[in-house]
Amino acid sequence: MTVVSPEPVTEPQPRPGILTISPYVGGESKAGVERPIRLASNEGALGASPRAIEAYRALAGELHRYPDGGAGELRAAIARRHGLSADGIVCGAGSDELIQLLVKSYAGPGDEVLYSAHGFLIYAIAARSVGATPVAAPERDLKADVDALLARVTERTRLLFLANPNNPTGTYLTKAEVERLHAGLPGHVILVIDGAYAEYMSAADYSDGADLVDRSRNVVMTRTFSKIYGLSSLRLGWAYCPPAIADVLNRVRGPFNVSAAAQAAGVAAVEDTAFVEKVRQHNDVWRAWTEEALRGLGLVVHPSVTNFVLIDFAGIAGKDAESARQYLKARGILVRQVGSYGLPTCLRITIGTGEEMEATVAALRDYLQE
Repeated sequence: MTVVSPEPVTEPQPRPGILTISPYVGGESKAGVERPIRLASNEGALGASPRAIEAYRALAGELHRYPDGGAGELRAAIARRHGLSADGIVCGAGSDELIQLLVKSYAGPGDEVLYSAHGFLIYAIAARSVGATPVAAPERDLKADVDALLARVTERTRLLFLANPNNPTGTYLTKAEVERLHAGLPGHVILVIDGAYAEYMSAADYSDGADLVDRSRNVVMTRTFSKIYGLSSLRLGWAYCPPAIADVLNRVRGPFNVSAAAQAAGVAAVEDTAFVEKVRQHNDVWRAWTEEALRGLGLVVHPSVTNFVLIDFAGIAGKDAESARQYLKARGILVRQVGSYGLPTCLRITIGTGEEMEATVAALRDYLQE
C-alpha cells in the first residue's frame, strides 16, 4: 500500500487565531452624492480649531524632517491642560494604537482580555491579534455592569477595558462605580479607562480617571483627538499611565509613531480652549434637540452623554434599523449600523450641524410615515 504524504505548506501562514478576527469596519463615508451628511463616525460637527488648521499648514515646508519621537511639546501641552505629569503621557497614532500596544505588551496566548458587552470592537480585535481570549461581560440597561465585570475576572485576566462614556450606547459609570470596579480587581489586572468622549462630559459624578491613575499602579487612561478636537484624519491620541506602564509603552511603540503635523495641530487644539467650549455647547444644544425630535417621532432614543444618540426601532411595525439606514443613505445621510455591537435593532447617529440634524429628523419622519 502506497502512503501519500500530505502536500507541504507552500505559502506563509498567520499565527493561530488571526483569521478568526472580523476586520473592523468603520462608518460609511460615501453615499452617491458629492457631499453626503456624514453622521456615521462621530466626527466633530464643527471641524477642527482654526488654530490647529493653521499649525498643520505651517509644517508644509518641513515634510522632509522626522518628527520629535517623544512628542515633547504635545505631552507638555496636554499636561498643562489637564494638570497631569508629562512623564506619564504617551502619545500614539490615535488611541487605537495605544490600546493595541497595551494588549501586545501585557497579554498573549492563554490570557484573557475583559470588556463590557457593547464596548468598542477594537478591544476584542486586539486580544485576538496576540492570541489572547476576549471576554465580554453582559451589561444592564446598555450600561457597563460592575458586578458582571468583576464576576468574570479570573487568574488569566490581564486587562479590563472600560469605555467611559461608552460607544455606541452613550452611557457612563460614575466616579464611585469606577473606583468600586478598580477596588475589586487583583493587582495584576490593568484597568484601561477609554475616555474618547470624556471632553463632552459635564456630570458632577463623573471622573475621567486621571486621579485613579495617579493613585494606582494598574490603571491607564486613554484619550483621543478624533472627537471633540476634530482631528480624526491625523490619527492622534494619548495615554496617561503609571511610570512603569509608560516605560513599557515607550519601549514597544514606533520611534516616530506620531507625525510632526499631528503633534503641531494637537498642541494648538489643546490650547484653543474657547473652540473646545464652543463645540461642547453646540453638542449639548443639538443633542437635546435631536433626542426630543426623534422621541416625538415615536422612536426609542437611549439617553446619551456623548456626541451621538442611539435610536431603537424594536417594536415599530414594518420598520427596522437596516431599512431606515438604507433610506437615509439614499438621501445622502450616513448613519452607523451597530449590529456588530450586538444591537441589531439600533442605529447610532452622530450630532452634526444644526442643518444636518434637521435634515436627518425630517428624513426619518418621512421614512416612518411611508
